[in-house]
Amino acid sequence: MKAPPNDTRLRLLGPLGLFVFVGVFFRLDWYFQLPFKTILINDTIALIAGLVSWQIARWVVLRIQKNYPGLANSPRRLLWLLAVLPVLANFAWVMRHAARFLIDGKFLYFNNTIELSRTIGIQLFYHFIYFTVYEVWYILRQWHRETVETNALEKTSLQSQLSSLQHQVNPHFLFNSLNSLSSLIGENPHHADAFLEELTSVFRYLLQASERYLVTLGEEVTFIHSYGHLLQARYQQGIRLELDIDHAYESLAVAPLTLQILVENAVRYNVTLPEQPLHIRIFTTPERRLGVANTLQRRSLRVETTGGGLTNLTMRYALLNEGELLIEEQPEWFLVSVPLISKTTVEATN
Repeated sequence: MKAPPNDTRLRLLGPLGLFVFVGVFFRLDWYFQLPFKTILINDTIALIAGLVSWQIARWVVLRIQKNYPGLANSPRRLLWLLAVLPVLANFAWVMRHAARFLIDGKFLYFNNTIELSRTIGIQLFYHFIYFTVYEVWYILRQWHRETVETNALEKTSLQSQLSSLQHQVNPHFLFNSLNSLSSLIGENPHHADAFLEELTSVFRYLLQASERYLVTLGEEVTFIHSYGHLLQARYQQGIRLELDIDHAYESLAVAPLTLQILVENAVRYNVTLPEQPLHIRIFTTPERRLGVANTLQRRSLRVETTGGGLTNLTMRYALLNEGELLIEEQPEWFLVSVPLISKTTVEATN
């Protein structure tokens, strides 16, 4: 068991400080009526006894802490300390007055039992302070260590959960993109080349983003331009994508693939026809939030929602603990917004 910082100095100055404290606040008037020589001898013995008592009490406390370590064992340690407190206090009292007898040939005389009880009570007070100093230090140290360990475990768990969630990219996206590319190759080779270039950019970003917990809004916007191109190639006039992003917010952060998940969610659950196009608007607000709104025109066929993108994204923002994902449904619009996270958080996590 390690001793606390400056323990040597504490063991030397602690008894002296307690001796002065008791002399000021527990002044024994009858004691100072004794001859000066007697007072000098008694005080010298008291200081030496205090130093010895501190060492003994310290050894006892550290021994108990070694046998019953950790915060969970604090009640058991407290019971042991309360049990040995009177034993050590009375031992110190006997040791002090035995030394007085060896030096002067006589014990210190007490006028009555009150004075005797008072001097023993002072020894109890001394040892209570000894125990308190080391036990409080131990509890604070254990609490700090366990808090650090708990935070480390929580961070590890958070990173594991985030990593797992980020790798849950919808496999239908790749399947649909390859189908669109196959159609374009036969119908319009020039557009197929452009589509393949954007598809390459999208998957490059998907691979990079899967290794990070936060990305800047600027990166997400660049990505969504490429992703939007793929959607336009597939749905043509069935989708209209509008971006209204305040450039001042592009250095702030979001969870990776936030925009892809929200746009994909809108496409998945709504009609996308040339005569009934799906309007998707991506925007920022003065409250430093990123919003994705789409016209509400639900498909007539029910789509399975278990493990869907919104559930994934909600969990990720809950784990990041930087603000909530908010969902709002209006008569004609469906809106999802997420918080924009500060730049310092981006630098700390990436």
